[in-house]
Amino acid sequence: MNKGIVNVDISKGIIDKNIYGQFAEHLGRCIYEGLWVGEDSDIPNTNGIRNDVLQALKDLSIPVLRWPGGCFADEYHWKDGVGPRADRKRMVNTHWGGLVENNHFGTHEFMKLCELLETEPYINGNVGSGSVQEMSEWVEYMTFDGESPMANWRKANGQEKPWKVKYFGVGNENWGCGGHMRPEYYADLYRRFQTYVRHYGDNRIFKIAGGANVDDYNWTEVMMRESTHLMDGLSLHYYVHPGGFWAKGDAVRFDEQEWRVSMQKAYHIEELINKHSTIMDKYDPDKRIAMIVDEWGAWYDVEPGTNPGFLYQQNTVRDAVIAGISLNIFNNHNDRIKMANIAQMVNVIQAMVLTEGDQMILTPTYHVFKMFKVHQNAERIALDLDVNKLEIDGNQYPQVNGSASKQQDGTVNISLTNADIDNEAVIQLELRGLTVANLSGEIITSSKMNDRNTFDNPNKVQPLPFKQFNRSGESVQVTLPPMSVVMLTAKD
Repeated sequence: MNKGIVNVDISKGIIDKNIYGQFAEHLGRCIYEGLWVGEDSDIPNTNGIRNDVLQALKDLSIPVLRWPGGCFADEYHWKDGVGPRADRKRMVNTHWGGLVENNHFGTHEFMKLCELLETEPYINGNVGSGSVQEMSEWVEYMTFDGESPMANWRKANGQEKPWKVKYFGVGNENWGCGGHMRPEYYADLYRRFQTYVRHYGDNRIFKIAGGANVDDYNWTEVMMRESTHLMDGLSLHYYVHPGGFWAKGDAVRFDEQEWRVSMQKAYHIEELINKHSTIMDKYDPDKRIAMIVDEWGAWYDVEPGTNPGFLYQQNTVRDAVIAGISLNIFNNHNDRIKMANIAQMVNVIQAMVLTEGDQMILTPTYHVFKMFKVHQNAERIALDLDVNKLEIDGNQYPQVNGSASKQQDGTVNISLTNADIDNEAVIQLELRGLTVANLSGEIITSSKMNDRNTFDNPNKVQPLPFKQFNRSGESVQVTLPPMSVVMLTAKD
């Protein structure tokens, strides 16, 4: 039997709410059609942002939103996206589908979206094809409260007071689509560019350097050696590709072997976090610099018949379990991980919501994020698990993972996943320091591994009450069905 001990009185620090961050790139139908329809659209909207998607995302209590990319960030020139929309330059999105964009969704529209979502903006600047001046002027445009060409231009465009911008990424994937740079070269560029990402007034910017791709530990070594004193965060990107990067596998039509490979690869991010953290610890033993996992998720082949450059994929119960595993791992590394941004928010890769015209559906991943939002800014408490191992192609991974936290009112939340496609997982939990007077649960699962929500059946996979537990004093025996994500809530 799987076993676990929850030590309610042993604090492991605060789980940063930004671990539950989101990512919206100018890619496919994420921005246009997904978030932005324009004020003249027949689809109900607020300042051009569609209301149904807005409300669904608001219900997630999104803490931070990364924009405009991704690869798009390093070909985006922000001045083309401000001013009267009719006068804005059109551009070809060379990274994603080669379509012409009208730049109707720019800085002002993004800031309005963040205001409506009550979320912090995370701006990603252009190092790959941009200039120091361009990046510097963008920061000035957004945050300077004084007399300057950029501040005056912002005011002329309708925003009298500056915005607050806390998070700024200096480039994106500069080892790849952001310039194919060597780490030594990017480290020097980062040092130069970040100098001009200035703090105006009381706006203090948290500067995020472009970090490694998956297991490029040398990149982390060079960045930490050369630029530690000039950064606040260092990013890490990792995606689950069941079939490998060039043949990622189908989002819906997959077999049990692909399920198991997906689970093993979801767990692999913990090894990456540990090894990159060890390098960071050498240069930053006090853990001042945050690890920012600002792109993660399950990335499959596009849905048949859709534009291959749009990265539109369906979302099944498999994705719910991957999300649960990943978020539990991030929670448990809260000493170093201070932000994570799933890719992506709407209609792209592992999305929260999918749209077709005026229709919208919530994905299984959406429901996991909504279930797990109780962990945001909660106090992580010790959870030690001794669980069975599963195996695929000689690689072992846990059947069950979990994380636990305590809210300010004393409520304890324990999130658990069962990655086993065939078997339930019985786990005996000892809750030390908490008398289980009131215990409830919620579960996301389904009877088939590729079950999903569709526009014809939008509620196939959704949270349901969970009651498969027996309690006795401080001990609880929990039975997790196959392919499940569970949240247990305990109150004195």
